[in-house]
Amino acid sequence: MAIIPWKPLSDLDRFFEEDDNWLFPVVFKETALPPLNLYEEGDKLIAELSVPGMNPEQININIENGLLKVSGETEKREEEKKKNYWRQEVKQQSFQRVIRLPATIEEDKVEATYDKGVLKIVMPKKATIKAKEKKIAIKPGKATKVK
Repeated sequence: MAIIPWKPLSDLDRFFEEDDNWLFPVVFKETALPPLNLYEEGDKLIAELSVPGMNPEQININIENGLLKVSGETEKREEEKKKNYWRQEVKQQSFQRVIRLPATIEEDKVEATYDKGVLKIVMPKKATIKAKEKKIAIKPGKATKVK
């Protein structure tokens, strides 16, 4: 069993590191950040988000300037005045996750699936072009004086 050291400000660090849009007011609405796994599998980046209780139609996925933006909002539930709630935790909820991708991807080939509350986004990486190295020959010439 691995021992994980306690970091008292880890949630605050995560807020500023992962959410590139933290200045926008949308973060300050009542939101919940779904857990996210981002990993590499061969020539693909894969993001998995846990978003139980949502329909795929309620989820938006955008990729722009190396950022993966996933947002969603559950349908508004009408309050039932007849019920005498002891506890009411299930309500309308929205989320937005913005993650900087560690590689350039083929945006036109991104695919997403939703199964049993898990949203899986498969993003093929763009092939990197290796820079060619070219040796530059130095020609003999007349030296000039620097003033």
